[in-house]
This record gives sequence, structure tokens and C-alpha cells, in this order.
Amino acid sequence: MFIAAALGLLVTMAMALARAYLGPTIYDRILAVNVFGTKTVLMIAIVGFLTDRPEFLDVALVYALINFIGVIAALKVFKYGDLGADGSRREEGLGK
Repeated sequence: MFIAAALGLLVTMAMALARAYLGPTIYDRILAVNVFGTKTVLMIAIVGFLTDRPEFLDVALVYALINFIGVIAALKVFKYGDLGADGSRREEGLGK
């Protein structure tokens, strides 16, 4: 059962990589990388269960946090141009 779930995850990860490659916008690519990271967390958990190593769940949780922070950082870079921006710069026409 878990091997079938792992194979399904591998198919989903391949589809996410295809979406990351094809785009068409940067936000589609970032979303695809986020989906890939989430599926990787699930894969780590399944491998930990199959090998009877519960400490893999800790690794999966750390990877999930790193994935979340990485996606937020990438979005900030694409919106503001650098990671050091404080967000005070407003978009054109969105207020004064």
C-alpha cells in the first residue's frame, strides 16, 4: 500500500517538475517548486515508515520549514528585487 503511495508521489513530483519547466509565469514555477517540496516531505515520511525509522519524520518537518521559508524568500525577491526590502515600497496606484 505504501509502495503504491510512493509511486503515486513520484508521478506527482514528475508532473510538478514539468510545470516548473514549462511555466509560463514565474509564479507558476514557484508554485510548482512548492508542490515538489511538499511531495518530497511526504516521500520522506513514507520512506521513514517503510524503513521503520521514525526519526525521518523530524527530517521531513525540518524540510517542510525550509521549503516554506524558501518559497517566501523567492516571492519576496521577485516582488521587491532583493531580500533586504522592508516592504514599504508600494505598487503603482495602490495607495499613497
